[in-house]
Amino acid sequence: MNNTPPPVLVSGPFLKQSPSVSRIMALVMIALTPATLFGLFQFGWPAINLFMVTILAAILSEAACLMVMNRPVRTTLGDGSAVLTGWLLAMTLPPWAPWWIGALGSMFAIVLAKQMFGGLGQNLFNPAMVARVVLLISFPAEMTYFISPHPLIGPDTITFMDGLAITFGYGAPAVDAVSSASVLGYIKTEIGRGVAWTDAFKSALDLQALTIGTKPGSLGETSAPLLLLGGLLLLGTRIITWHIPAALLGAIALLATLFNIIDPARYPDLWVHLLSGATLLGAFFIATDLVTSPVSPLGKIVFGAGCGVLIYIIRTWAGYPEGVAFAVLLMNAATPLIDRYLKPRIYGRTRRGKPLIYEETSK
Repeated sequence: MNNTPPPVLVSGPFLKQSPSVSRIMALVMIALTPATLFGLFQFGWPAINLFMVTILAAILSEAACLMVMNRPVRTTLGDGSAVLTGWLLAMTLPPWAPWWIGALGSMFAIVLAKQMFGGLGQNLFNPAMVARVVLLISFPAEMTYFISPHPLIGPDTITFMDGLAITFGYGAPAVDAVSSASVLGYIKTEIGRGVAWTDAFKSALDLQALTIGTKPGSLGETSAPLLLLGGLLLLGTRIITWHIPAALLGAIALLATLFNIIDPARYPDLWVHLLSGATLLGAFFIATDLVTSPVSPLGKIVFGAGCGVLIYIIRTWAGYPEGVAFAVLLMNAATPLIDRYLKPRIYGRTRRGKPLIYEETSK
């Protein structure tokens, strides 16, 4: 006779604890770090100054709102959400924009798009994208002023003092910088003049420069491989799932390929759309925002595909050469509707809503 006692079940049902907000924010910032450092190196001290001002303004705006609402400041700021908002906003700005662009943008993002909705988890729209759209509409000249890279080490290096003069607008920096349109803006302008996009693209830069990031644009338009590496890190740590990035990139690639086949001279191929602009930044770091995106896997696919379709439409036929921010905000507005009709299956029930036990006994 076996007298061995049966094993004791000490706990159940073995639920996995979700990562904390601070851990999620920290991992996203770690994933952003390689591309950010490369962009700051490419555009020098003015970009570093603007990056720091934007993040500092986001922190101060968050602290001011919390004090007004009589909420704990230290614990809330400690979750890192304000830092990440300022960080993402800085990645979408022209690197040599004046300091007040970053400061105003952070105020719009934190006060208007986040705290007025009730704080983290209550906002309907992505705060960084709200700020970018407000800035782009309000200050189009400053938001479309791009320059070629001036690396921290090299013949075109900007000194620290010249960087301060560029960012904060005092004195006359000893820099002969030539403004330039972004890749998408240049191609769109040339197509409007009747020039084939392939000719415009070849005269501006090659595919290697587009991939590495040695081209005019924002910090988030720099190195595609580093942005992809950060996105894979988020996927590997399960901070995000594959649904939104795959659907967004797939929709853009499909439309770009289709229209390129229809008219190869007018419509750029998929590589221009995937590697230029804020496509990769938007696919992995912006559209995947846990608060403003759908919950169910199918809902995420619909959301990502909608973003991709809108990005391509805005880039191709609208007045703006870049459409990531507008597309994400429009799909943010559709998220409650997507969640309403594409609900995830309740644990323990079939998709028809019946309990699994009933399903098994009825067969």
